[in-house]
Amino acid sequence: QVQLVESGGGLVQAGGSLRLSCAASGSIFSIKAMGWYCQAPGKQRELVALITSGGNTNYRDSVKGRFTISRDNAKNTVYLQMNSLKPEDTAVYYCNADTWARIYWGQGTQVTVSS
Repeated sequence: QVQLVESGGGLVQAGGSLRLSCAASGSIFSIKAMGWYCQAPGKQRELVALITSGGNTNYRDSVKGRFTISRDNAKNTVYLQMNSLKPEDTAVYYCNADTWARIYWGQGTQVTVSS
């Protein structure tokens, strides 16, 4: 079992920044990759950024150059630094852990960007 606890969401003006954190606990040795997904009202959950156990990263096109995913292995925490935020970034952001057995999700954190 893997437990994920997210934090760092909130309300910010367009052009501002937020940093999301996702702390993992439990069977963290089984995690192949961790990612951040977002889900806006009425839309499907979509990948925002991903980081593998080997440190490789992947981003959706709309956040490239603005968002950075990183991890602190000592703290078992993955971060999503979000800069130059836009109103269209407004969504619930979910942390995700992909293991060999199954995928785990955090509870989600709301990010709202006002224009």
